Formats: sequence, C-alpha cells, structure tokens
Amino acid sequence: MKKTLLAVIAMAAVAVCASAQTPKGVNYKFTEASDLNLIGKVIDTPNPYHRVDTCVFKGFTKSENDQVRCSAGLAVLFKTNSTSIAVESEYGYKNYGVNTMPLALRGYDLYIKKDGKWLWAASKVNWPGKENDRLIIVSDMDNEEKECMLYLPMYSEMYSVKVGVEEGASLESLESPFRHRVAIFGSSYTQGISISRSGMSYPMQFMRNTGVQMLSLGCSGNCKLQPYFADVLIAADVDAIVFDAFSNPDARMINERLFPFIEKIRAAKPDTPLIFMQTIYRENRNFSTVSDRNEQAKQDMAAKLMAEAVKKYKNVYFIQTNATAPDHETSVDGVHPSDYGYTLWAKSIEKPLLKILKKHGLK
Repeated sequence: MKKTLLAVIAMAAVAVCASAQTPKGVNYKFTEASDLNLIGKVIDTPNPYHRVDTCVFKGFTKSENDQVRCSAGLAVLFKTNSTSIAVESEYGYKNYGVNTMPLALRGYDLYIKKDGKWLWAASKVNWPGKENDRLIIVSDMDNEEKECMLYLPMYSEMYSVKVGVEEGASLESLESPFRHRVAIFGSSYTQGISISRSGMSYPMQFMRNTGVQMLSLGCSGNCKLQPYFADVLIAADVDAIVFDAFSNPDARMINERLFPFIEKIRAAKPDTPLIFMQTIYRENRNFSTVSDRNEQAKQDMAAKLMAEAVKKYKNVYFIQTNATAPDHETSVDGVHPSDYGYTLWAKSIEKPLLKILKKHGLK
C-alpha cells in the first residue's frame, strides 16, 4: 500500500513538472507584453510593469515601494491562432506569502473570449527558484484566432514579460474592450490577498462583469489615506476614483486623515467622482472581542464621517460592500475573503457603482 501511494505521488509530481515543459516539436517566438496592449495602469512608468514610478513620487515606505512596483491588476491583451501560449519572465521582487496561492503571487492567469464573454483558460506558475524558466500557460488548443487576456502576477515585480506563440502563428495586439478609466485605491483586499489566481481580485471580477476598466492601486496593509498616494491619484488621467480606504486605518487615523485626504484630491480634481466603500465584515470578529470592537469602531467612524463628507464635498459618494455569505464560510484567514467572497464583493458594488458612473456620463 505504501509503495503504491509513493508511486502515485511520484507520478503526480512528474505530471506537474511536465505541464511546464515545451510541447514536443514546438518552437516559440516571443514578444514583450508591453509591445502588445498592456491595460490596467493607473499612470505611465518607465518600467511598464510597475504601477507607480517611485523615483518621481516620494514618501513611500520600503514595503510600499515594493508593492507599487508589483504588477497587480495589470493584464496584456492580444490575439493569436497559436495552439499553445508560453511566457518567459524576468522577476525583480517576489512574494512568498502563506495566505495566498503562488498562482496569484507569482503566476499568470489566462482568459480567452468565447461567445462574447471572457472564459477562464489556464493558470500557471513555475516552482520557487525557477521563476525565470519558460512557462507553458496552455497547449493543445485549436488553430482558430483567439482573443486573449493574460493577467500578470499579483504580488511580484516584473522586469520583463514575454508572450510566446508557436513559430508561424499570428500574434497581434488586441484593442481593449473595456471602457473608461476608473482608478481604485485600497488595501490588501484591492490588491487581492488570498485569491487563488491573479484574475480573481474583486476589481478584476468587477471589470470582467461590467466592461468598466479598473486601474488597481491596491497596497496590502498600506492604504491609510496617505497624502503621497493622493499625489499619484491626482496625477493620473482617470474618469473616477474608487476607495477601499477604511480597511487598513483604525478609527483614530480615519478621523484624522479622511477630510484632508479628500480635500487634497478635490482641490486638484474638482469634478472627478470620488466613491468610498465601507470596509467589509472580517470573520475574525466572530469570537474575538478585541477584533470585533476595533472593526466596529472603524466602520462606525467611516459611516459617521462619510455622512458628513457626501454633504460637504461635491461628487463624493459612500457605498456599502459585502464579502460574506449567510453561512460565514467565505474567509481564508479570518481577514481576507476567498475567491467566492471577492465575487460577493464585486457583485455588491456593481449596481451602486454603475449608477454613480452613469450619473457622470460614464455608461
């Protein structure tokens, strides 16, 4: 019995490793992803896979510097008739967190258009220490032309991302089907901590569901209404800004920083809709009295101040969120939702957010 089990495990390991190998007889030609159509960027940067140029925007801590150089929320659009698709990567900073799948932290997530909708196709990541090896994302497809969207790693810094198709196959930039430019600044929730793969954060799900382009500036643990993040948002060419602003700061910090933060952005962008979301219910409140007290305090503070803000400032809004199912089985670690929890979040903001955008001519 023991020998049989070991044999099964060995066969499974070989199958996993083989999935990353080049299909027999296939040669690839590679194109830098930024030479195709890279979407999701809040602002232009010298390294196209960074979200913020930290040589221009100052004040970030070391952790924040790492995070804003990660490619969370970025995706490359292309079309090809290749029967397989590969990636060659050059990584900078890499994250090896324990509460998020490696597929999301360092891997790629591929969607292909089918019957007018984005359909998941494949997700792959290389083993630790072999991240720069060639990675076969998908193979054995037909040779019809396919419209593809490849999400980049959620919590890694990329120096180079090259998309590979078979020699002789076509590879062209795909015009974006997503409309408008809506920045979203937030916490680990917005970045996507605890998702299984990089296309499953709630901004990316919302984007696929609605066709509204979301430009992610999620910064895990570090969305605390800092003025230097406001500087980035002020410099960005966007139609609206959404904020997951009450998940990281405590009640005292929200009280001290919220109005100055709004006023800084409002002074530079007097007409841009600023849409704040209430933070979600964290499941670690279920039995911890300390967590319950602290979480309720910041939710109460956010609700109190935003009731004033929507009256005091022009085009400022406050909407509710939900990432919890009735059975409370949607948490990974007591703080972050599962993929399904993030699906609930995306659905909970869809109607109110679209209604606000429509009010401002963003249909």
